[in-house]
Amino acid sequence: MTAVQPPEHPDESSIPDEQWEAFLREAAEDGGRNAPKEPSARARMVARRLREQDEAEREQAAEGSGRRRWRKRASQPKPKPSLPPGWRTGPAWREMNGRSSRRRTVGSVIGVVLAAALAVVAVRPSLLLDRLPGHDHGSRTSASTLPAETAPPTGAPDAVDQAGPPTRKDPFLGSPAQRWADGADAIDVPQAKAVAGISQEDVALALRRTKEFLVDTNLAPAVLRGGQPDAALALLDPRQPHTLPDLRRSLRTPDRDHDPLQLVTRFDPAQVALAGDVVKVRGRMTFSAGDAGEVRVHADYTFVYPLVRAGGKGDGDVVARTIIRRDLTMVLLDPHKWITTEGKLGIRSWDSEYYNSECGVHDGYYHPVFPDSGPTGAPATGPSADPYDRSKTLADDQHKGCGTVTRT
Repeated sequence: MTAVQPPEHPDESSIPDEQWEAFLREAAEDGGRNAPKEPSARARMVARRLREQDEAEREQAAEGSGRRRWRKRASQPKPKPSLPPGWRTGPAWREMNGRSSRRRTVGSVIGVVLAAALAVVAVRPSLLLDRLPGHDHGSRTSASTLPAETAPPTGAPDAVDQAGPPTRKDPFLGSPAQRWADGADAIDVPQAKAVAGISQEDVALALRRTKEFLVDTNLAPAVLRGGQPDAALALLDPRQPHTLPDLRRSLRTPDRDHDPLQLVTRFDPAQVALAGDVVKVRGRMTFSAGDAGEVRVHADYTFVYPLVRAGGKGDGDVVARTIIRRDLTMVLLDPHKWITTEGKLGIRSWDSEYYNSECGVHDGYYHPVFPDSGPTGAPATGPSADPYDRSKTLADDQHKGCGTVTRT
């Protein structure tokens, strides 16, 4: 899959006329208390030079495809901010735009993520089935759930004994995800405390809304079936340059350069459906102080989606699993120090890797490869990878292109 191209910056002046007029209107409305000041000629010169560097860096990028593979997009160097410091007392989204940060999409080709996982799963039919005599087989409910992840693991999880292929009744058979927690319950929010001049209450708000964003973009049933993540979009700051317009554009008309899968998990309902009502999730959330008046929330989670072909209703349906790992940093800014919308989140950076989805398809959906069918993409050329290995950060993994997955 491809990363959304960095936005184009204004050509000459560091302050377009329309933006300057908007700032003046805003200053007039608040009585001039926060009246913007035009940057100096030196600031404009620096901004122009940085924009030229941005344009040179943006002219370098690429991509690939494959079967039973994982895919990772080459990371782009984090460009220097193109705009001078903000118009009030702090930077105006300076490097907050996710496009200004390194963001990679990584894909694994062996299945599709039609993880129509309910945000909170209360009851699973297999809980009863797994207690029947002779129904052990290392199923997803026969083993105790792992405690929450509080630090990076030291290596990949051990192999799991598998008595047979996964089924609708036991879609995680043979997967380490058997012991992972289910859906939204797996996304633990840490205890909030005040940082960087942000109150404990506002830090708690940033943590809670980051979880809401993850749930809507990766677990909401309607979104997994190809719908729009309206609840997640409503959480984002409309004053962060480019983020909302670009995401909406990619959802409306996806293509190679505008790919919603960088942030949103969706499947084509005409092709696949979720096998059961559970998506397995594992990861952790942390927060830290950024610049003055800024709290950063970092989320690193892996989602495992069991899928069947659309229209199938029998227990004998072939099950494929697609695994997606997302690394996301959100920010909440103090409106007294930043040009921001109070209570709204910004996206500072995002990375993703996905396993078991055809490469080279840019229609806004993940496309899994089922065990009983062959791939439609080009042969895998990248290295092999274990989609359950969370011991490395996405920043550590420098592979790109489509490779072979060792398991799903």
